[in-house]
Amino acid sequence: MSDIKKFEHYTDIEIIHKIRNGENQLFELLIRRNNPFLYRIGRAYNYNHQDTEDLMQETYINAFYSLDKFQNNSSFKTWITRIMLNNCYQKKQKFSFQNEKPVERIQNEKNNPMFHNQSNTEKNVLNKELGQVLESALNAIPEEYRMVFAMRELNGLSSAETAEALSITESNVKVRLNRTKALLRSEIEKIYSPDDIFEFNLVYCDRIVENVMNKINSNTK
Repeated sequence: MSDIKKFEHYTDIEIIHKIRNGENQLFELLIRRNNPFLYRIGRAYNYNHQDTEDLMQETYINAFYSLDKFQNNSSFKTWITRIMLNNCYQKKQKFSFQNEKPVERIQNEKNNPMFHNQSNTEKNVLNKELGQVLESALNAIPEEYRMVFAMRELNGLSSAETAEALSITESNVKVRLNRTKALLRSEIEKIYSPDDIFEFNLVYCDRIVENVMNKINSNTK
């Protein structure tokens, strides 16, 4: 990573431009920036850790070889999110899982984040046992709600970005988020940070980077 540290302050668009001009090693920066984000998506889709890692690697490979199709009409994060979601969906289709259910009628939403970054040291200490409880609670929620929750609350996307990624309306995003909060609020009570849920360890991050970059390098020699 040391050789590319000087590019860490570059925007995604600037990095993509350089990759298109042959600086493939800079794709590592895009992987590291999006690893925790894509991991949460895979886990929210109810895949286990290993399957999620496999889907992430597939997504990065797909993205790398499709960079010429990225038109910058949306953010790179939104674009790669759609690739990840498509891969998650296709994997479920192979095992005959049901499609997402239709969205119910629109309701109003108070946009109060369920999670907050707490200054209190106690609340920032990672509690593995409770983290597992929270994961179980999220996994018990219907998929259409869980995915919106992961996008909005765990990954910090706006309603518009979430709607674009999931191909639904912003109003539907608000409905699903509202319902999810109602299901979870009594159990988690605003005291946990997003990092407590579906944590993606740096060790895993390095492994994803190594695997993806090895495949890219072997195919471009």
